[in-house]
Amino acid sequence: MKMSSRLICTKLLLLLFIIHASVQAFTIISSSSNTHQNITVAAILQKSAEVCSSFITQQGGNFVQPNVLTPGSVAEACQSRKSAASLTKAIVSIAGNNALVDGMHVFDPEYHFDDESFVQAQKLITDGVATVKASLLLKNYDTAREKLGKTLHTLQDFYSHSNWIELGNRSPNPNLIKPNTPIGNIADVNTETCSSCGDNCTNNILPTVLAQNTLTSGYFNMLSSNKPKGKCSHGGTADKTSFVEPKGGINKDSTSSPHGSLHFVAADVAIAATKDLLQDIRETSGDKEFLRLMGIFPSSSGLCFVIVTSVSTADLISEVKSLTAFIIDSRQGTTNEPSSYILVPFSDTGFGPLTQTTDFRDFNKTINALSASGGGNRSEMSLSGLWLALAAAPAGSEIFLFTNAEAKDVELKSTVLALIESMKFTVNVMLTNALSNTGLLNPVNQLYEDLALASGGQVMVLTKDLLTNVTTFVSNSTISALVNIFQVVRNPGREELFSFVVDSSVTNLQFYIRANSTNFTITSPSEQSQKSQEIYGSLGVILTIGNIYIVQLKNSSQAGRWFIYFNSSQSYTLKVIGQSAIDFQFNFVTVFQNPHPGYTVLNSRPPTDGNITLLLSILGSGVVKPTDVSLVEALDSTVHTSVLRDVGNGDYLVTVSTVPLGAFYVRVIGYTNSSLISNSTIFQRQYFGLLRTSNITVTALGNDTWAPGTLFTLPFTVATRSGWQNYTITARNNLQFSMTFPSSLTAGGDGVANGTVYLTSPTNVKPGSEVILTIEAALTGGDDYNYAVLRLAVSKGVAPSAGLVHSLWISGTALFINILLNIQI
Repeated sequence: MKMSSRLICTKLLLLLFIIHASVQAFTIISSSSNTHQNITVAAILQKSAEVCSSFITQQGGNFVQPNVLTPGSVAEACQSRKSAASLTKAIVSIAGNNALVDGMHVFDPEYHFDDESFVQAQKLITDGVATVKASLLLKNYDTAREKLGKTLHTLQDFYSHSNWIELGNRSPNPNLIKPNTPIGNIADVNTETCSSCGDNCTNNILPTVLAQNTLTSGYFNMLSSNKPKGKCSHGGTADKTSFVEPKGGINKDSTSSPHGSLHFVAADVAIAATKDLLQDIRETSGDKEFLRLMGIFPSSSGLCFVIVTSVSTADLISEVKSLTAFIIDSRQGTTNEPSSYILVPFSDTGFGPLTQTTDFRDFNKTINALSASGGGNRSEMSLSGLWLALAAAPAGSEIFLFTNAEAKDVELKSTVLALIESMKFTVNVMLTNALSNTGLLNPVNQLYEDLALASGGQVMVLTKDLLTNVTTFVSNSTISALVNIFQVVRNPGREELFSFVVDSSVTNLQFYIRANSTNFTITSPSEQSQKSQEIYGSLGVILTIGNIYIVQLKNSSQAGRWFIYFNSSQSYTLKVIGQSAIDFQFNFVTVFQNPHPGYTVLNSRPPTDGNITLLLSILGSGVVKPTDVSLVEALDSTVHTSVLRDVGNGDYLVTVSTVPLGAFYVRVIGYTNSSLISNSTIFQRQYFGLLRTSNITVTALGNDTWAPGTLFTLPFTVATRSGWQNYTITARNNLQFSMTFPSSLTAGGDGVANGTVYLTSPTNVKPGSEVILTIEAALTGGDDYNYAVLRLAVSKGVAPSAGLVHSLWISGTALFINILLNIQI
């Protein structure tokens, strides 16, 4: 079968990416060199501590400089100890997007200051900074972090790939971050810059170039040895230009690079340059917004409500108003003050508008203006309202959906699930519909149950007179530093004994049990027990809200092994939470080992076939180390063990060789406070959401910014190993910009199909606006589906994508395997 040139190009790009993804930069994962991650983390911690010192001093406080800078020590010095988790999360996002540039733009020299592309690379930096500032102005912190990470990659590569260090400079080039400002005397295409040199030779830059203070950078090409006469090469085994005269290279990416003796000098200057760029953002946004960008705020928890406003819900609206007033009033000025507020109303005829603010006064004004109107139908636009909230809320937020009816827009379920899974949201549903008297066995409510289970949330089946009790649940769910210790789902229920470990760092331990009718017994490490029938028992109080049992303990800090015994044939869920500074975060990644180790974060379900790899970040002060990271099947608790590799900075690469076939959790067990396991405290944590794999992969090709009023073109590829397939395609964007895409695709014998999404932004859209785009692919007539979730930014002055090969967004590893097996070029 003859393949189109477009598909050949796509396959060739992906094949080359597998082999050479991380050749063009400071390495991503290394134990002997400074990496992009090390550079980024060091600069963020140093600058954050500096900004905190200024901010606290101006407020009349006392800032104590930490001896060692870690997310925990910086958060504590910032008098915001509970921000350690959100600071770590911000760092992981920024550093991860930094790493992503090597995957997205492996063939684009301007992203790496290769091929003497100084003018183009400088524009990428200044455009990127402008996008970050515009995003901050609109409170789009996640988009700002993603763009900041990608921009920092290019900035940092200047010091490794150019001859700035060889020219004797030991401080950053200040003009790199200034738009339309010359950055130096740049060599023209006809100026020879290098002589031949072997390995570890730093004297191959021509004396005339050094004497005239001329800027040059290495040429890099994996496919051809062509380069202008007399030019320096990047160097390394992947760079074919380094094998022709003048031979060798000048990059300082690692200690083993051609100019490796200057690696640490280049890395130190890159750290200083990163701090200068962060300072530029700070001067525009102000200290408070800069600290929010870095996740430093008294509370990392937001308050997000999606509420029905049909005429039959006047009582519900009134209770939500009382609930928000209580939370806002009781938490103002405390460490549990919400960091942001989001509200989305919906009815049977529409949804929105979205209210998003960091000012509680604005939020109060908006929610108090809500009134019940319209309605009368048995279905509402609940998923549309939820979709709008998920696209706007900070990743990892807890969402509360209040409704009294089934969903009218069930076609949005897969899109909502894609956002829940990829951005790690928790969705809680408060159901007051008259059809709820049969509880969650009612098929009308099953959709809400599916969303809650996927996100680790709860479905509360309530009568209107129980709405006042919801305050306890919402209030407990929105405090800072919540951790998930143990979670299980049983459907159907059965007799079973569960156990889990609570470490001494955990306080405010609580049990959430969702069941229509169940018998359970909780036993503490001190062997005290309390049955479900005992409202007031030896352990604490059991509060019942509809179908939810909340067990609030008298002594909530009992460390040791707990047991809970269930004896029920009906379905039930168990969730054990507490407050602790020890937690973990993770992303599914694709790892590349050669020629330099690196990784790319997946924004989709991981592949069903092959290994699953996670990049795990451990949160906590002192010695906190994971010893066992497992994938636990939700159906029967089958455990899939892993191999851990410590990659520094509290990060671990986790490889699981056997993949769960159904839904699963991620569980982490480790120790704290001691390097000797026998003298340590064991901790246990579990990711709250249900995760799934897929036989389908979705890969999208395109830039991540575009200008107002222009057409955004996004080619994408869908693939399976199964060969001839028909795919149903769905694409949605949260701002509802005009968009076209194929509703179906047909794959040939290789299982690969290609399509394009065309998206147009209005001319009057605000720069910095955030567009969440989902592309979903399902096998026609089947249950399996996968997605790619992209976070795009509209930015003034940014040119449209230059073409198909302009960038590469990786959303799955199975596609790579499929292409390697079927390559026909």
